Amino acid sequence: MSEAVAGAVAERFKELYGTDPEGVWAAPGRVNLIGEHTDYNDGFVMPFALPHITVAAVSRREDGVLRLHSADIEAGVVELRLEDLAPESDSDWTAYPAGVVWALREAGHQVTGADVHLTSTVPAGAGLSSSAALEVVVALALNDLFALGLKGWQLARLCQRAENVYVGAPTGIMDQTASACCEAGHALFLDTRDLSQKQIPFDLAAEGMRLLVVDTQVKHAHSNGEYGKRRAGCEKGAALLGVDALRDVPYDGLDAALERLGDEEEVRRLVRHIVTENHRVEQVVSLLESGETRAIGPVLVEGHASLRDDFRISCPELDLVVDTALASGALGARMTGGGFGGSAIVLAEAADVDTITKAVQEAFAAADFTAPRVFEAVPSAGARRLSRSASSACTP
Repeated sequence: MSEAVAGAVAERFKELYGTDPEGVWAAPGRVNLIGEHTDYNDGFVMPFALPHITVAAVSRREDGVLRLHSADIEAGVVELRLEDLAPESDSDWTAYPAGVVWALREAGHQVTGADVHLTSTVPAGAGLSSSAALEVVVALALNDLFALGLKGWQLARLCQRAENVYVGAPTGIMDQTASACCEAGHALFLDTRDLSQKQIPFDLAAEGMRLLVVDTQVKHAHSNGEYGKRRAGCEKGAALLGVDALRDVPYDGLDAALERLGDEEEVRRLVRHIVTENHRVEQVVSLLESGETRAIGPVLVEGHASLRDDFRISCPELDLVVDTALASGALGARMTGGGFGGSAIVLAEAADVDTITKAVQEAFAAADFTAPRVFEAVPSAGARRLSRSASSACTP
């Protein structure tokens, strides 16, 4: 499959630019199993990579020109000069790959230009990190072509800087690290403070279970004001509590911390979610490592309630998925991603998948919502060069 995809993308590159690409790379989208909005609070997250990927055929240039083309956008080749790249100067899709080039050059890496052709199967706006996949695949390609010697976690940091500063979206480090560093058959337990990682085996099929992604088709945008408001509220909470980040508020000290916040009700809600969500990540890690996979279901449900009631970033469509799935026999369900739309995940026995899927589809039809897209999430490999081995970008 990878060879066929690489060949097709390389052929289109040649049609566009007149020569063969120097290589073809891929980076996946991700689903976050647990740990939502904790990443920009120095907390814990647990994503895994999807089989859905963004693929890039790339060649170097030496003339300070960046040429970009996407098979998924109805437009021709976009040509940019590296010397003109500046933060928040571009509101189009090209800001993501251009931002990566800008971030690499700002960090002192000698990137002199590139021709890039992209295509993606990661659903955009579904909370599955299509933007991170786009950033990471370009960063990995340039890292290889210009022999920069950067590890996956370093590429993730630079991609986050591209999204935060160049694009202007205040996202954390989770999405880029997941795309760069996940391994097939595992979920990634990531400490976003020091970027330490642990690959946790997560093979649901072997235990007779499945994890469904339900894309509600409600689009969201990280760069909108609501995401930024929550981040600012979390930072305010940390400042009021005298800690560097909400990660530093212990779970067993939560009640005392909330008392100290007094009548700051909005901040209290945000703090409560972050502290309890970090605890939920640790619970899931412990359960998976002890072989109690089915027991993570109620933890997922608790996470959704916290995102809905304390962080207040759910929406009617996401709540309907969760409520319907649970009523139809799911082991657990919750929204995933930044919120205000996007996707939910559903943990289910394999035998119940069809029943749950049908119930969700019928519930959406009855509510006059756009029909959801439902698919199985299989923990897959992180970013890699398709024309060579499929090893992770984080492999030494």
